[in-house]
Amino acid sequence: MRTRLQRIIRGLIHETQAAEIAEAAAVLPIMFMILLGIFWFGQAFSLYGAITRAAQEGARAGAAPYCTTCSSAGPRPSQLAATAVQNALQASKLDPTQAQFPTTPQSFNSCIVNGSPPGCDGSASNKVCIQTPVQLTSTVQSGAAGVCGISVSFQYPFNFHLPFVTQPHQQIWLQASARVRMETR
Repeated sequence: MRTRLQRIIRGLIHETQAAEIAEAAAVLPIMFMILLGIFWFGQAFSLYGAITRAAQEGARAGAAPYCTTCSSAGPRPSQLAATAVQNALQASKLDPTQAQFPTTPQSFNSCIVNGSPPGCDGSASNKVCIQTPVQLTSTVQSGAAGVCGISVSFQYPFNFHLPFVTQPHQQIWLQASARVRMETR
């Protein structure tokens, strides 16, 4: 009786070993791809946070109080914003030269009466779209002017690698933008 029970148990053990191997062979690649996806999503999210902070720093620097009646000897808001974006990208250990103008810059109305819509300021050495002065809010009732500000936007490449595909190196462009109200003295 005992030997018969032992044979049945041994038979069950040997039968399930092959099933476990087959299940592992089916599940492990899927689990590996899920873990790889989580890793690359985390990397992209971290990069997105860094470039968004850089855009915010640039907008804040460009919106710092400036003198509207002073001589034009000081740096322009767009120059201050471009420098701040470059410094923030370097602080995040990102290459500022990889920043590019956005494919479709945001469109704003100009704060200058009868002025043309502001385009990207091309005077910056890096390729960051800095638009100033832009109208951040729509005009209020009775024709009062809206809030004027500065807009900073750019895109930055994110490269990720997918194993077991025909093109393992993929690149996407992450967009960063920030708008801040201009301050005057």
